[in-house]
Amino acid sequence: MKNFEKITALYERLSRDDELQGESNSIVNQKKILEEYASKNNLTNIIHFTDDGISGTQFDRPGFMAIMNGVNQGNIGCIIVKDMSRLGRDYLKVGQCMEILRQKRVRLIAINDNVDSFYKGDDFTPFRNIMNEWYARDT
Repeated sequence: MKNFEKITALYERLSRDDELQGESNSIVNQKKILEEYASKNNLTNIIHFTDDGISGTQFDRPGFMAIMNGVNQGNIGCIIVKDMSRLGRDYLKVGQCMEILRQKRVRLIAINDNVDSFYKGDDFTPFRNIMNEWYARDT
């Protein structure tokens, strides 16, 4: 019987508004950051999932939906994002997503926000998600 290694999903998202912020948020830059983090932390079997030009307020994004399908099928063991706003900009929907990940025992890492669900919970994460939603409303 062949050993099954769960996928480490590297998720990049860039909305049209994020493009105005320049190279620091580009898909290419996000991929580089995520790959370096995965490599330094011995996270293997990486697959990129990307949503380019789609707002974080929408949760029917193809890349995001593919990740959640993989989570529900038990194929994904870890999701890495540059920051929590890449996951989404709707406080309630991000919270629901995080609860699904917790129930399925999928590790979530948001590099720039120092979030890693493998370790003790970040009490500030819900507030960060609210700020991400407010940002989307202001743009």
